[in-house]
Amino acid sequence: MTNATELTLLLAAEGGEKHNPLLPHTYDIVWSLVAFAFVFFVFWKYVVPRYQQVLDERREAIEGGIERAEATQAQADAELAAYREKLAGAREEGAAIRDEARAQGQQIIADATATAQAESDRIVAAGNQQLEASRQQVVSELRSDVGKMSIDLAEKLVGQSLGDPAKQSATVDRFLAEIDPVK
Repeated sequence: MTNATELTLLLAAEGGEKHNPLLPHTYDIVWSLVAFAFVFFVFWKYVVPRYQQVLDERREAIEGGIERAEATQAQADAELAAYREKLAGAREEGAAIRDEARAQGQQIIADATATAQAESDRIVAAGNQQLEASRQQVVSELRSDVGKMSIDLAEKLVGQSLGDPAKQSATVDRFLAEIDPVK
């Protein structure tokens, strides 16, 4: 029965009114509002600024990354253009060097040909001189041999000695002059 008496006392203390279970008591609403205001104040004072700071940092990092990427891309494009320009210059320079080398090669070939022709002409001239000297020597030797043979033959025919060198030389010269009138 103590439970029943306590329940009766409780109902008597409330004045016998019935309380709606869907509506909270006033003190619950007040303390809930105080707790909500405290949590809202702490959230607004500390959490929201930190959250906003993190968002700002991320936005700046992303925007800065995009700006750096654009700057890097622009720099890469400028370097590519400079590289292409240098490459075109190098190609032109290479073509000029090739043309110059061809011209020098042709000049070297022309000089070598001229030198070879001059050397060939010199060798031919030296050969002709040597041939002429050899011909003169052979003609001289032949005259001498023919002269001796003529003297020997004449001595055999005449039967006497033609030992005088002056007579021999005169006879040989006369004989050769008769054979070769163009001396």
